[in-house]
Amino acid sequence: MNLPDPRTRLAVPATEAAPWLLGAVLHHEADDGAVAVRITEVEAYLGEADPGSHAFRGQSARNATMFGPAGHLYVYFTYGMHYCANVVCGDEGTATGLLLRAGEIVEGHGIARKRRNEPKTDLDLARGPARLAQALGIDRALNGADVFAAPLRLELPAQPVDPARISRGPRVGVSGEGGGEAYPWRFWFTGEPTVSKYRPAVPRRRPAGATAKTA
Repeated sequence: MNLPDPRTRLAVPATEAAPWLLGAVLHHEADDGAVAVRITEVEAYLGEADPGSHAFRGQSARNATMFGPAGHLYVYFTYGMHYCANVVCGDEGTATGLLLRAGEIVEGHGIARKRRNEPKTDLDLARGPARLAQALGIDRALNGADVFAAPLRLELPAQPVDPARISRGPRVGVSGEGGGEAYPWRFWFTGEPTVSKYRPAVPRRRPAGATAKTA
């Protein structure tokens, strides 16, 4: 059976690409060693059609990576403290991507533990988008990086995940029109212990220069 090129599998709206990314393994070879995570939870963002997206108001220097091509990382800094990583999807020129919300470390546990300051349980190594990026050693230097080329390597499953294994619901921490049950664009493996807990958005004052936690 001839499988489509992996980038082609992502060249669809993020809501359609989610079953391809769940179960995929993202490797990162950094100066201090290699870490890999099996992705267990993602959130879809659909650009100018999505009030919760960084690209809702169009393209800017900050969000340009979101506009493609598919198969690159969009990395942003949030709340003045953390990085979050998204895999760009869709056709070039249309901003759509999947926020990597949670995963299971499958390689480089010792390195991930050190980067994450030795959490009490390995379930917390990549449970949440900021933790996942920290465990993988991802920061803005990787914004725009090709996930199919060194120092990254994304291994997609041979087939998209069976929808019967996937749960979906509102995105975490997205306020306003893009939040709530009207946007059930968070996808995760049903019963997977590494998935982050759902928390509705709570209005808060962000540090100067910080950005909302959406993609």
